[in-house]
Amino acid sequence: MNNMHASSVGGTKSHRIFLLLKDAILSGRLPPGRKLPGEIKLAEQHGVSRVTVRRAMEALREAGMVERRPGLGTVVLDQPLDATVMTASVSNLLPNMVKMSQASRVRLLEFSYVKPPEAVRESLGLEGRERVQRSVRVRLADDKPFSYLTTHVPEYIALHYNEADLASMPLFALLERSGVKVDHASQTISASLATHEVAEALDVSVGSPLIALTRVVYDEQGRGVEHLAALYRPDRYRIQIDLNRTGDEAARYWEPMAPETVQTGQQRRDEPADA
Repeated sequence: MNNMHASSVGGTKSHRIFLLLKDAILSGRLPPGRKLPGEIKLAEQHGVSRVTVRRAMEALREAGMVERRPGLGTVVLDQPLDATVMTASVSNLLPNMVKMSQASRVRLLEFSYVKPPEAVRESLGLEGRERVQRSVRVRLADDKPFSYLTTHVPEYIALHYNEADLASMPLFALLERSGVKVDHASQTISASLATHEVAEALDVSVGSPLIALTRVVYDEQGRGVEHLAALYRPDRYRIQIDLNRTGDEAARYWEPMAPETVQTGQQRRDEPADA
């Protein structure tokens, strides 16, 4: 949210109402042309005053999401495709990581050396006493947050860069600078709900649905060099998988296209793949 909208919303309660209505509009639960409930009804539903609701509605109008129509009330407007939506091409995962800094910027929230959680330790193949460098970052495009990233890197690698480096350079580039030869990665994609901490960082309401991605990156020796747990706003991040129809007539199936076969001339923004 930009500063203009934040100042219009004002207090915490009106901010919460604003985010709830905003999520409903962006998710399609409140489609274009739908009339919003009146101030009195919204105030009763959320247990707040009409003044609080009025501030939230004004913020929605400033954001271009609703408008007041004489004789009708407040109506949801068509929402144009956000130019800051990022597209993740799974088939070009590693090459796209290099382009991250060109399409977005990062805000570093945490930087520390810790004993890794058991799941992270096993994924990276670390011994029981080995530590990792843990960082928490928010990535933004056009100053709008779209991802919340928690990374763990083995200490023997992370000692080659510092907090200032991580705040200004993609982690993938820092790994390469440290002499790491990245070979492959394994990732899973699911869904999650925003906790209070994540919701505040991504400017969404608590409990909002998020895309959850876990990625483990390996070097040429098969050693784990990075564990990433990423949460994405679904209204600002998309995952694209290019498929080929293959197999014989008796057993046709879809398989992911190899990176070199994916069309590259499409008018879209490459994934600012978080590394």
